[in-house]
Amino acid sequence: MTYPSVTVAVLTYNGEKYLEALLTAVEGQRYDASVELLVIDSGSTDRTLEILAAHPRVRLHQIANSEFGHGRTRNLAADLATGEIVAYLTHDAVPAHDRWLHELVLPFVDDSRIAAVVGKQVPRASAPPVLKYDIQRVFERLGPDYALTVVSDWGQLDEDGTRAAAAFYSDANSAARRSVLRGAVRYRDVDYAEDQLFARDVLAAGLRKAYAPRAAVEHSNDITLRTFGARIEADMMGLRAIGTVVPRVPAHRAAMQWLRWSLVDAASIVRDRDYRPLTRLHWLLVNPWYHAVKWSAYRRSSNRPLSASSVRPSGAAAVAD
Repeated sequence: MTYPSVTVAVLTYNGEKYLEALLTAVEGQRYDASVELLVIDSGSTDRTLEILAAHPRVRLHQIANSEFGHGRTRNLAADLATGEIVAYLTHDAVPAHDRWLHELVLPFVDDSRIAAVVGKQVPRASAPPVLKYDIQRVFERLGPDYALTVVSDWGQLDEDGTRAAAAFYSDANSAARRSVLRGAVRYRDVDYAEDQLFARDVLAAGLRKAYAPRAAVEHSNDITLRTFGARIEADMMGLRAIGTVVPRVPAHRAAMQWLRWSLVDAASIVRDRDYRPLTRLHWLLVNPWYHAVKWSAYRRSSNRPLSASSVRPSGAAAVAD
């Protein structure tokens, strides 16, 4: 079996916390073809550049922070890449094992119609429960851990949640054919949710996307109670801006959801061996506050008027909604 060459593209900005572990994990991959390690840094001011300099395999491309765009910079990575496959990682997503890249690329080898693959994310053991369990639930919906899940037709998917799962895509851990990225489906230059739009455009172009559960990375955002609400609002407004229907949440429903998920998480916290006893007690007391912030933010963002869409085609190759 012949494997394609790969460019692992890492987008960095003040990513010193996990970057050393990420680079070491990528450099240690067991993969049966050439691997280029491309890093695009957008003006880091911490130790990111120092860490990169200690890794001779890294091909560094620097841009001004003002030039960064979620879709635009991923298109730049595809244009700079030499590999047939471009694998994307954010600077805080660390491959979980030395066959991560093999598992991420294998679907392309098995099926020439697959244009894009998203890998699994495993939350960090110490992540706040509200985030940890949400990530676990998201990836449980995408398919079983023992098999590849392939989606080929957006239009015929039903509305019972299958469509949401099938459309899910995250650039924290993904890969696409460079020929597609530079031709049929470019990333769109949008303020948010460029990955979700990319997945839709792949399917609209008659191509396939896949979920590769064995291509796992350790990834969860380092959120605090103070920053959590703003992140939820950004997520929801970004999804609404690209046309995703976000149901309005009245106050009584937000309160019911807060109670429900606080209790569901509490049961999980009690059983969670990643947390030590005192940490479990801490989260039993504090996690409901995270849910209060979450559902307050969800309610605000679902009821806020939406301004003009931020969706802008990124070149003539972009596929319209």
